[in-house]
Amino acid sequence: MLVYWIEFNESLSVGGGSGWEFLKSRMTFSTHDGMISMTAIFALIGGIIGWFFALYHITLLKQHNIIRFLEHELEEDLIPLIARGESERLEFKTSLRWDVRQQRVNRVLEQVIAKAIAGFLNHQGGTLLIGVEDSGEITGLQPDFQTLRHKNTDGFERALMDLVKTFLGGDACTLVHCRFLNHEEHIVCRISIEATDQPIYLYDGKTSKYMLRTGNATRELDVQEAYSHISGQKMHDK
Repeated sequence: MLVYWIEFNESLSVGGGSGWEFLKSRMTFSTHDGMISMTAIFALIGGIIGWFFALYHITLLKQHNIIRFLEHELEEDLIPLIARGESERLEFKTSLRWDVRQQRVNRVLEQVIAKAIAGFLNHQGGTLLIGVEDSGEITGLQPDFQTLRHKNTDGFERALMDLVKTFLGGDACTLVHCRFLNHEEHIVCRISIEATDQPIYLYDGKTSKYMLRTGNATRELDVQEAYSHISGQKMHDK
């Protein structure tokens, strides 16, 4: 109504007072019984518009945080990254499913990978390198490729995401980013894992486990420890 008033007056001082006086009178009048319904409608419209822009801002903020996280995770080359050694934000795994010692497919190794990813998700995120031994020696993914229907990086990424969905749930897939790096004749899978704002559980048959990255290892928390950690994370987010 103030805009309407300005449009039909040559200046803010014409038509009985200034624009501020007009605005003050309209604000006072809006509390009268005859204007309550229109005031409520205007408030509702303003609230809806504000809610929409708040959601839009939150979405942009989350996307910005994801971009910053990925930039930070990918800014270091493979060899310097391995040279740092395993830590709270970095872990090495030799393979996804091929057991080097037994020279056969071992599905237990897939659960080990899922545990490592869950630990990073529930902590501060991090990087998991598959195709690198604990010593830092690069062994590559070739043995794993031979166990897949599609014996290439696409087949490996598909198997990895199926593993994440099976053990951790579909929501966790959006927080796991896969990239393949070449070093001499070897291919290494670099998995960048975001931290989650909701607890992620590892589903093992009929039970669920809460995994957490602590130091340079991933361990399972009991019920009391898991509750304390989740409560602490919620308080931190607030």
